[in-house]
Amino acid sequence: MPDIARRLVVIVLFEGVDLLDVTGPPEVFGLARRESAEAADYQVVLAAASLNPVTTGAGVRVLPDLTFEDAATRAIDTLVVPGAVEFDEERHVRPLVDPELVAWVEKLAARSHRITSVCVGAHLLAAAGLLDGKRATTHWSTAQQLAADHPEVEVDADPIFIRDGNVWTGAGISACLDLSLALIAEDLGEAVALRVARQLVMYLKRPSGQSQFSVPLKQVSTTRRIEDLRHHILRHISEPLTVVDLAAHAHVSDRHLTRLFKNELGMTPHAYIESVRVEKARHELESSDATLDRIATLCGFNTTDTLVRAFRRRLNTTPTEYRRRFRVPRTG
Repeated sequence: MPDIARRLVVIVLFEGVDLLDVTGPPEVFGLARRESAEAADYQVVLAAASLNPVTTGAGVRVLPDLTFEDAATRAIDTLVVPGAVEFDEERHVRPLVDPELVAWVEKLAARSHRITSVCVGAHLLAAAGLLDGKRATTHWSTAQQLAADHPEVEVDADPIFIRDGNVWTGAGISACLDLSLALIAEDLGEAVALRVARQLVMYLKRPSGQSQFSVPLKQVSTTRRIEDLRHHILRHISEPLTVVDLAAHAHVSDRHLTRLFKNELGMTPHAYIESVRVEKARHELESSDATLDRIATLCGFNTTDTLVRAFRRRLNTTPTEYRRRFRVPRTG
């Protein structure tokens, strides 16, 4: 085993673990080493109960680099705890939480400068008591269970990832890439993270406050007419968008337009437009220093009061509070 580098990243490996949770972070840190000499300090290793091959949930076998016992003697910069799920008889998702694994996670966390989980790995952190009194996220499908099993944890199923002190929790499986980019940005700066993101053909990093479900992605339309209307709304979101205008654009009556939106997207045209505006406003609040007046204008709310009311209605918070919690700080 080579000498452990200063930035030792230990990924917990166990039977049934989600494969991308395990392979995603090493790919991101490996690209960072290629993009920056400073990233040469990163050394990523896989730790398991033994050195025997581990079969992931995808059926791919992976070889550990060291045992949990060995890892527990090292100074760990970043501990990455992935997750795994199983299904009950009714095909309900249930995270795997093995007591022996939880005990090892607790021991390894005590040796770690930074503790992270990916997807349902948050359930392992919570079982080890590492999320007590903290705000955390996990995959949307198990968020309610995490909250029910661990009422001492403030569970927020919406963001892509959350940082609370030295503990970072990620949402869906692919969020391991966003989380890894965020860790690199913290260590080496946004410029390095940007170069890595470009290699991955990703956004620099989806802001931690960004929803697991963005408006353009979560509504799926099946007709070309509705798809055209959705793109029209996105292109003209700063302009007044009335049912009359949209109906004229689609060459249908107002009533028929409303029926199309309800059938295809499950909401009225007005509700859909507001949801898109809120989504755009969230992005502006997370990534820019624009004033609330400017954001209201850019997103078609026109007035700050209208923006505030929409945020309260849809997110149960204010734009100012949202920015305070989720603003992505600039570096350098």
